[in-house]
Amino acid sequence: MKFNILTIFPEVIDSYCNTSILKNAQDESLIEINAINIREYTEDKHNTVDDRPYGGGPGMVMKPDPIYKALSENDSLKGQKNKRSLLMSPRGEEFTQEKAEQYSDLDEITLICGRYEGVDQRVADHMVDGELSIGSYVLAGGELPALVVTEVVSRLVSGVLGNPESLDEETYGSEDIEKGEYPQYTRPAEFKDWGVPKVLLSGNHKKIKEWRKKHSK
Repeated sequence: MKFNILTIFPEVIDSYCNTSILKNAQDESLIEINAINIREYTEDKHNTVDDRPYGGGPGMVMKPDPIYKALSENDSLKGQKNKRSLLMSPRGEEFTQEKAEQYSDLDEITLICGRYEGVDQRVADHMVDGELSIGSYVLAGGELPALVVTEVVSRLVSGVLGNPESLDEETYGSEDIEKGEYPQYTRPAEFKDWGVPKVLLSGNHKKIKEWRKKHSK
C-alpha cells in the first residue's frame, strides 16, 4: 500500500516514518510512504506556497496551484480508482477505526497537510476526494494528523504487525467497537508493595478473560 503525504515539511514525515513499525513495514515492501515537498511544485524563485487571503484577514493561505501540480504529477487528483486523496482539516469527516479499515483496502492514499491559516478552498472543492479530521482541536499543521492516519491504516495492512494476534487484540476494531482497553501488567509481580491482580497470575484463561472484560473501559 502506498501513502503520499504532501507537506512543506517533509523532514517531519521522514523522521517519524523511518522508525519502528513504519520503517520495518517499508523495509519489507509492505507499504510505501512518500513525503512530497509542495515547494518543489512552485514556479517562482522563492518557492512560494502561500499568499494573503482575498477579503482581508490575518495570516496567509496556502495557494491552490502548487498543490494541484503536486497532485497531478503524482497521479493523485480526486476520482482515481482504488485511491483516495484527502485534505487534513479540522472541518473534515472524523477519522475512526472503521474508516481506517475501509482505507486499508485501497492501493493508495494521498494526504495533504495544510499550514498557516488554511488551504485555498478550491483544493477541497475540486482536487480531493474529501476532508479528514482526527479531532476537534487546532494544530499548527496537518503533518501530525497525516502521520496518525498513516500509522493507523498501516497497522491494518497484512504483515505489518509481526504478531497477527496483536491485530486481533486491537482496541476499537469496528466489529468490537465497545470492547475498550483493559489494564496491562508485566514483571515484576510485586513493586513497591503494588501487586499484580492475582487472577492474572493464575493461568486460568477463562477467569483472566472475564477479569479483562469486567475492567475494560
